[in-house]
Amino acid sequence: MYAIVKTGGKQYRVQEGQNLLIERLPVQDGESVSLTPLLYVNGDQVVDGDDLAKVEVAATVIGHERGPKLRVVKFKPKRGYKRRNGHRQELTRIEIKNIKLASASRSSKAKAAAEVTEDGA
Repeated sequence: MYAIVKTGGKQYRVQEGQNLLIERLPVQDGESVSLTPLLYVNGDQVVDGDDLAKVEVAATVIGHERGPKLRVVKFKPKRGYKRRNGHRQELTRIEIKNIKLASASRSSKAKAAAEVTEDGA
C-alpha cells in the first residue's frame, strides 16, 4: 500500500513508517500533519480523482533541518565579473504514520431503502 502526496510544490511516493525530507512546514516538532493525497494504491485497488476525499495520509514531524550548502557561482569572461553565493534549504523531516482509506458509507437514503426492503422480505 502506498500513496502519492503533494507538499511544497513536489510530489512524493510514501508508505507507512517511511521517513521523508520535505520543504519546511510551519509546525513544531512532534506535531501531526495531514498531507494532500494525489493517488492511493492498495494492491489492485487504485483511488484517484473525486474519491481522494476518502484518503487520509497522516504524518508526524520528527525535526527541522537544513540541507547541504550549495555554491552559486556567476562568472562573465573578459569582464572581471565574478560572484560567489551560497544557499542552504530549510527542510522538515517527517515520518508517515498511517495511510488509510475511509470506508465507503452509504447515504441515509440508501440505508433507509435497504431497511425497508429487509423489513418487507
